Amino acid sequence: MIETLPTFVAVAEAGTFSEVARVQGVAVSSVTRRIDSLEAEFGTKLFNRSSRRVLLTDAGEQFLVRAKSILADLADAKESLTASSAEPRGLLTVTVPSAFGRRHITPAVVEFLKQYPSIEVDLHVSDEIIDLSEHRVDVAIRIGLLPSSDLVATQLAPLRRLVCASPAYLKRHGRPASPLELLEHNCLTLASRPTPPGWWSFAAVNKGLPLAVRGNLRTDDTESHLQAALAGVGIAHLGTWLVSDAIKSRRLVSLFPDAERADKYLPGIHAVRMPGRSHATKAQLFITHLRTVFGEVPAWDRVIAESR
Repeated sequence: MIETLPTFVAVAEAGTFSEVARVQGVAVSSVTRRIDSLEAEFGTKLFNRSSRRVLLTDAGEQFLVRAKSILADLADAKESLTASSAEPRGLLTVTVPSAFGRRHITPAVVEFLKQYPSIEVDLHVSDEIIDLSEHRVDVAIRIGLLPSSDLVATQLAPLRRLVCASPAYLKRHGRPASPLELLEHNCLTLASRPTPPGWWSFAAVNKGLPLAVRGNLRTDDTESHLQAALAGVGIAHLGTWLVSDAIKSRRLVSLFPDAERADKYLPGIHAVRMPGRSHATKAQLFITHLRTVFGEVPAWDRVIAESR
């Protein structure tokens, strides 16, 4: 049965026997026989077949999850047996939020590949939250609060946010003297998603609850928040990983550094992976590399400290 599982998964994902046969370089009848033998062994239909497409049955849907898990465990076992003596090689799939990925993960991936030239990285830079249990993703970078799950999480860096505005905005509208005065200013806020924990909230202000700030620009893209703040549209509350260079160059001003320092570090920037997932050795190697690159105090927080 084991030798038929890759074909079963491939047919489930492709939806046709002919496409799988083309990719595997075999006859369509060969692919069909493998699925027939698997269905005969289980005594149930795994696919509903038509002249144009094959679709998983309910039983097939249930078995697909187990089949992927079995194949992943086999690949993981094989990798573990060879990892100690062989050069790391093969595919590693990573997903990362857009802005953070471009600034901090892509340069780290470049250095990783220089160190391990036999590894291939599929790097997906997107703000979409990928379900690792349903997709072949080895490492996901997550920023903020991690929901309860079976994922193995490794903190790469703490998450700290700063309230920032451009000198041009402050010249036109004045500088708020305290976080409560933000209620009288044009603040850049989120659109179409829940407010992240700690956003627009400060120690000993409003009982630690988020302030009900408002503004004329709402966007769910952090890069857009940064660009709008730089252009003097309004005041932003953004991670130090995003604004450190702008603060160093004085294109942005940190408004409440002492209040921000008093606030506790929020749930941080993590690398997460599925336990028992194949490529676990390469995934851990990559995560260790990221921790080394970022260091105990990440470069962006060092820049902020040096800019005070």
